[in-house]
Amino acid sequence: MTVYYAGYQALSILHGGPRTQITETMRHMRAQGIVTSPFDPWSPFKPLAGDLFHLFSANIGTYHLAREIHALDLPLVVSPITYSTHSAAFVRRLLGMSRFAQKAGAGIWTDYALCADILSWADHVLPNSHAEGALIAEGYGVPEEKITVVPNGVDGRFAAADPGLFKKTYGLEEVILNVGHIGHTRKNVLTLIRALATIDHPAVIIGRIIKSPYGDACVREAARHKHILLIDGLPNDGDMLASAYAASRVFVLPSLFETPGIAALEAGLAGASIAITKYGGTQEYFGAMADYVDPRSVESVRAGILAALERPRSAALREHIRKHYLWQTIAEQTVKVYTRYLAGS
Repeated sequence: MTVYYAGYQALSILHGGPRTQITETMRHMRAQGIVTSPFDPWSPFKPLAGDLFHLFSANIGTYHLAREIHALDLPLVVSPITYSTHSAAFVRRLLGMSRFAQKAGAGIWTDYALCADILSWADHVLPNSHAEGALIAEGYGVPEEKITVVPNGVDGRFAAADPGLFKKTYGLEEVILNVGHIGHTRKNVLTLIRALATIDHPAVIIGRIIKSPYGDACVREAARHKHILLIDGLPNDGDMLASAYAASRVFVLPSLFETPGIAALEAGLAGASIAITKYGGTQEYFGAMADYVDPRSVESVRAGILAALERPRSAALREHIRKHYLWQTIAEQTVKVYTRYLAGS
């Protein structure tokens, strides 16, 4: 069996969670005896019988690829990486309105309609959480038998991360840490900076600084506070990022939603306490071992960070992540889906 892997075209630029999810899934699939092949749009594509295509993200960036794979009648597995803070009923209504608008005139699309088409073309759908799975079933009308929850994962190397390199380079330890893009509104970094402004504790935000009005506002606001350091991106597979996790006292991820945020798993495995958005299935991953925040409230984010600072470091959290969310475990769950589907059951 050869499994082809693909996501949206900007993966190599964004260096975010979906790229990590794809590369780590591929790496650990090889250990399961699966032949993996990243999809190359510049080479002739000639899949054989028994091959399968695994697409990550169901959105405008993957729409045309999903459509053509479906047209080839190649088995298609989709990890949609989709979530909405709107209810399933709202999604159904908006999707119905979108379909009506499409009938009225060509070229009228919404994100929900694009996602719905991709999910309808998929032979199997792998949401990262039960919350995402419920939205897919109840909001998009995907049959439950076509859905298998496969969590996101984490590289086990973060358990052995050493804070020394980060401390030597930046002179900081026991910091409040955030890792993610600085400039995408979903990551909610401006709210985070405003929450950190009144917390007398060193804070570090690591992420590619995106040139946008929101990104510029984040840079300006952070510059007003000497205890907040912005670091313009670190590679996920580098020693410095792992060291930063180990040097953090609290990892905070107050995004509008996460599914569930690979960076939070990495930081938790490295020993940090976690303060994280309550939206997107995060509570399924961290349970009572994290503090949850309302991302729309500066005060809630601030309170969550302060609570996490008071929370003792948790060996239980590290063991929970190690037991359930290492990429090897996730790969084993995924290959069961591949095998079951290709066996026709």
